[in-house]
Amino acid sequence: MASVPQHHPADPTDLKALKGRIPLLGLTGGIGSGKTAVSDLLGQLGAGIIDSDVIAHAITASGGIAIPMIQEQFGAEFIDPSGALNRGKMRALIFEKPALRKTLEHITHPLIRQESIKQAIKLAKADKPYLVFVIPLLIESGSWQGLLDHIAVVDCPESIQIERVMQRNQLTRAEVESILAAQASRKERLSQANTILHNDGDLMELNTEIHNLHQKIMEFKSNLASSS
Repeated sequence: MASVPQHHPADPTDLKALKGRIPLLGLTGGIGSGKTAVSDLLGQLGAGIIDSDVIAHAITASGGIAIPMIQEQFGAEFIDPSGALNRGKMRALIFEKPALRKTLEHITHPLIRQESIKQAIKLAKADKPYLVFVIPLLIESGSWQGLLDHIAVVDCPESIQIERVMQRNQLTRAEVESILAAQASRKERLSQANTILHNDGDLMELNTEIHNLHQKIMEFKSNLASSS
């Protein structure tokens, strides 16, 4: 493999320009916890949503900004005929050699942050009441906590996560467990949470908790406005 290319797009600290002007909510949770369901409802309630997974798929799609660097680092065999990342092949490689996950993240994470900042600034200018950053690896990154006003963790038992991801992504139990092993533990995520959203199957309870979170952030927004 070639040496990892050094690329340094805009740092997430650029978001400091928005700090104090608009509430910044971080939404995280392990794979299969239900982050998308939560962010979808928050979006319906008016929040501006910046989803790291959506951005990650865009930058590794055909013509995506990460593709040349991935091809340089891993080889052309990891790019499918359409010009997109061959996700199955990359997943198999990382399953076999977990240390290479960091190599891929070194390429993708700065680009995801750069696009997140661009989207956040655009949504703030569109007068969204608050911004939600959906970041699966928020706790692991260590670079977002100081920039966010509130961290919400979507939580459910690990056994439910595994079953959901196996069904949704057609992965084996071992593959899902390897992904979980690379993420922060449930205990670590919960220790960083300002709000915990329980998504263990009771959709009515989850819906109530999401609405309560929305009200909490809207109150924070009102306090920001009155103090400025």
